[in-house]
Amino acid sequence: LKVKMVLYGDDDFVKTLATLLEVTRQTASDKLNGRSKFDQSEIATLTKHYSLTADEIKEIFIDGDDNEFKSI
Repeated sequence: LKVKMVLYGDDDFVKTLATLLEVTRQTASDKLNGRSKFDQSEIATLTKHYSLTADEIKEIFIDGDDNEFKSI
């Protein structure tokens, strides 16, 4: 997810995620660091904003990336 965020010019990961998902910075940080799960509406929001493909969704949110972002 961070790679995709950088490609879109979003280098302040926590702030950007907090804004997109309308959550606190702490909640965004927890999600980015695997301490909290992304819910389906958040995944949908990120999918739309970053034009994620089905493979990217699976890799980021289902399979995980170094145990980060594992959610559903």
